Amino acid sequence: MSEVWKVGDLVWAKMKGFAPWPAKVAEPDQEQLKKTAAKKGGSRWVFFFGSNNYAWIEETNLKPYFQFKETLSKTSKGAPFREAVEAIEEYVENQRKGGGNIGESASDAEFNRLRESFLDDDKGRTPAKGEGPAATPKQKIKKDIKKSRLSEGTSNGSSAKRPRKGSQGPEEDADLDSAGSVNHSYRKAAASSSLLDRPSNVVRPETPPLDIEGVTQTLKEKNIMPSMLKFGFLGLGIMGSGIVKNLLNSGHSVIVWNRTPEKCKDFVKAGAEECLTPSDVVAAADIIFSCVADPKAAKEMVFGNCGVLLEITPNKGYVEMTGVDADTSHDIAEAIQAKGGRFLEAQIQGSKNQAEEGSLVILAAGDRSLFDECQTCFQAMGRNSFYFGDVGNASKMNLVLQLMAGVTMAGLAEGMALADRAGLQQKDVLEVLELTSLACPMMIEKSKAIIDGGFQTNLPLQHLQKDMKLSLMMGDSLEQPLPLTATANEVFKHAKRLGYGDHDASAVYIRARF
Repeated sequence: MSEVWKVGDLVWAKMKGFAPWPAKVAEPDQEQLKKTAAKKGGSRWVFFFGSNNYAWIEETNLKPYFQFKETLSKTSKGAPFREAVEAIEEYVENQRKGGGNIGESASDAEFNRLRESFLDDDKGRTPAKGEGPAATPKQKIKKDIKKSRLSEGTSNGSSAKRPRKGSQGPEEDADLDSAGSVNHSYRKAAASSSLLDRPSNVVRPETPPLDIEGVTQTLKEKNIMPSMLKFGFLGLGIMGSGIVKNLLNSGHSVIVWNRTPEKCKDFVKAGAEECLTPSDVVAAADIIFSCVADPKAAKEMVFGNCGVLLEITPNKGYVEMTGVDADTSHDIAEAIQAKGGRFLEAQIQGSKNQAEEGSLVILAAGDRSLFDECQTCFQAMGRNSFYFGDVGNASKMNLVLQLMAGVTMAGLAEGMALADRAGLQQKDVLEVLELTSLACPMMIEKSKAIIDGGFQTNLPLQHLQKDMKLSLMMGDSLEQPLPLTATANEVFKHAKRLGYGDHDASAVYIRARF
């Protein structure tokens, strides 16, 4: 027997392609009563908590909130979904405190306050990232379509393409023409245009604090006898922090420097020394590691004001761990060697988790004696280290592997987007994938990140895109066609332009879906 829904009922509203969402049956206004969905019957006008949007939903896609609360509240781990559940629970609690009957009337003070607050706040305002486009008059949406087409035509040099589906939840499905049927051309154009115009509104996910003094089990099992040399480390970013943590916890003497001095404080508490400039680190250390953002930053570290070259002497060794191209490695190597120093490039394969765990893979090339002297450090950083001979070979090897990772990531994002568009549950896709030959740590980890929707940074999207760009440059110099890499790079570039450069590389899914 079907439920008899009345205005004010709290429900789980299911829209195709999304998890059931906390909602409330609402009273449609006169404009909505004119819509086809209302005339056909069999649908209810609902308010989505968290997103503050409305939509017509077929009654067969509505379930009582409290009856299915325990099971359906766990159907998604995404931040927007969690916020929606918190919003409806807050509403329930406020109703109970006010002595009202939950779900009895759409005219209760709390609900009207919430609705009116949303309508007042949204007048003349562009929705923030994560809200999705609010329900808008058709005239405004048509303008958004025109704007989106102009944007597509300008950036791609071609006619407008059909805009793709949004990514966060029912907040992006507010404009409906019939029961449970989305007005695709209007809504998607508004959503994609909104994202393209507002990359600055994207919020970088919070990074959990690093437990610097916590020794991992992986490091304990290595039983490292630390070198008696003094090691300098330049750069305490997402990878450098994890590496220095393991160097300290394995008993090495480490001197640190970072462009933002505040990042050094916790490492100093853990036993590191701090210097004011890169040249000061070189003067105080025997072997210096550098791990910064990109080739440009790597060169500035060496050639810039108060840079490495000022203090390089024949008894110093310099190890470049930044992801760079072979030409950059050669330039730095020549400068270091010209002052009598030894040079080694040590490219790293892995991400934030592996850096903190001490399970990176080290790809080295250059001075063999320096490679040997760094072995205890490499043992603390990773599970394997490889020596590839002349300077440049390690950079080339790293770019080949990063190329493969980027193309694979783009393929995974497109597959998950297609599954969602086809009405499949992404968690089901992951469950099946884990049983096939496609299963590997990266595919599983990034699939979970896509399903969760938070894209907490493990491997920054902008870093992987940078490596793909460098691999394309290497392909050009060798006249090697790389069509798949070039296409994947464009997808990553667009995701970066939308504001997801600091997010995890799995955030490329956002571009695949729009």
